[in-house]
Amino acid sequence: MNHIEYLKGEHAAHVAMFQALTPLFAQIGEVGNLLRDCIQRGGKILLCGNGGSAADSQHIAAEIVGRFKKERKGLPSIALTTDTSILTSVGNDYGYDYIFARQVEALCRPEDVLIGLTTSGNSANVVRAIETANEIGATTIGLTGGSGGKMNTLCTHNIVVPSGVTARIQEAHIFIGHCLCEILES
Repeated sequence: MNHIEYLKGEHAAHVAMFQALTPLFAQIGEVGNLLRDCIQRGGKILLCGNGGSAADSQHIAAEIVGRFKKERKGLPSIALTTDTSILTSVGNDYGYDYIFARQVEALCRPEDVLIGLTTSGNSANVVRAIETANEIGATTIGLTGGSGGKMNTLCTHNIVVPSGVTARIQEAHIFIGHCLCEILES
């Protein structure tokens, strides 16, 4: 394999995908404002996802609690992917599809926002978490890709990255997460 040609191809795909995000800017701005409103009304931001999306959930929550660019007071955010005792006990007792929904049931309030990350928009445990947050009356945000999957009909806003390639979708999700943090801090 010619590594230089491979890297050129991956870089070109990355740049093309980022250029395709332009139509989403207004929606990303609106979601950023929703997050800011959530914090101002005393709410918190919860996030969940699987695999790379779990890592992105934790990354975004860390930027919100710690800081992104601006020195400020910590803001309330929780990645529902981090407590192995909860994940394994709920997975064992109720099934893997309920590992996030059960935490949403316990922690989420109507003034909160739940962000579900799933590249397909169809991850059963993220979908159930969004459904549970909707029942509570919280604002629900999807970060998805491809067609947006089931999250299209479930979320207050579903930001659908226009790609079917998991790596490109995840690259865009962390960019969008950083943009949301910037808006939140403004």
